[in-house]
Amino acid sequence: MRLVKISRNLSNEVEKIPTKKAAPFTYNPLSYARIPHELYLSRYGTGAKEVLLLGMNPGPFGMAQTGVPFGDVTMVRDFLGIVGKVKSPPGEHPRRPISGFDCSRSEVSGTRLWSFARDHFKSPDAFFRRFFVANYCPLVFMEESGKNLTPDKVSKDVRSLIEAACDKALREIVAELRPKWVLGVGGFAEKQARRALATSNVQVGTILHPSPASPLANRGWAAQVEKQLAELGIAIPRTTK
Repeated sequence: MRLVKISRNLSNEVEKIPTKKAAPFTYNPLSYARIPHELYLSRYGTGAKEVLLLGMNPGPFGMAQTGVPFGDVTMVRDFLGIVGKVKSPPGEHPRRPISGFDCSRSEVSGTRLWSFARDHFKSPDAFFRRFFVANYCPLVFMEESGKNLTPDKVSKDVRSLIEAACDKALREIVAELRPKWVLGVGGFAEKQARRALATSNVQVGTILHPSPASPLANRGWAAQVEKQLAELGIAIPRTTK
């Protein structure tokens, strides 16, 4: 399966990068959460898609735990129907353990995004016939304290190596899925997509990131995204809620 091959190649490439220089702790869920991650790819990443939703990187209580982008445990298990063994990453931070599908913390961003898919499309199959969700960067970065470190805060020399690997993988994903749109979920992902796909025949845009750290997202994220998609000409079924 092509997306699985792309994922494994990306995992191998980022493992070679000396991320210790940029972040004291780095997790790679493409490796330790490979089983559920590749189940997600093989189940939902086939065929052409209309829209690729592109996130920034794994959240500590989302993809870091489940291997699925925006992977809140409850939504991944109950809506997407994906479960699988997740190993402990090497060099695990004592304050940021990986519990896999036993993680009791929720990821608000993931709950919002997958609830949006569920409320409008009713089933994963209906959603994934037109959409796919991926992250630009597969790595989780943490400071010594355990605080999350976003990719844009990683030192420039290391970031350039990460971007080279992630740009290549993104171009390969787009070549495989042939989306009409690549929508960054937030400004960072949009910026990365515009650079990486500058010579590609694909339209790049953005939707509001569902993070609770965004005051705007806390004022009705779903309704705002409905409006943004409509303005781009991307039709979605009306919710019955």
